[in-house]
Amino acid sequence: MTQHASLTPERWARFDLDRQILMIANEMNRASGLLAPESLDSLRRTYERVLRLVDLTVATRSRRGLRRELLRWRDLVAALYISPRPSPESHVAAFRCLLQLTPAAAKQIPHVLPPA
Repeated sequence: MTQHASLTPERWARFDLDRQILMIANEMNRASGLLAPESLDSLRRTYERVLRLVDLTVATRSRRGLRRELLRWRDLVAALYISPRPSPESHVAAFRCLLQLTPAAAKQIPHVLPPA
């Protein structure tokens, strides 16, 4: 994984939580276009970037409740990452959960996800 590899916790911590969640969501949105079987390698690399950004967020946030929810959400993405064929429905469900973590991110739901 080369993208985000040089991103330090100190630099990541300078972004507010809304921006961090939106940046993670950007990677999940990118993954949305890679759910076809022939794109599995690219999809896994995208999920690796998602996991890296979530780890940085957990490491730089002090609110226990938020960290707990992010770690639970991370488990969803980890399951998608190790799945032999991640289902589009599971991906969308995980993406929706992420976007519901902050009000600013939730505003993006109608723009990037199908209606529930």
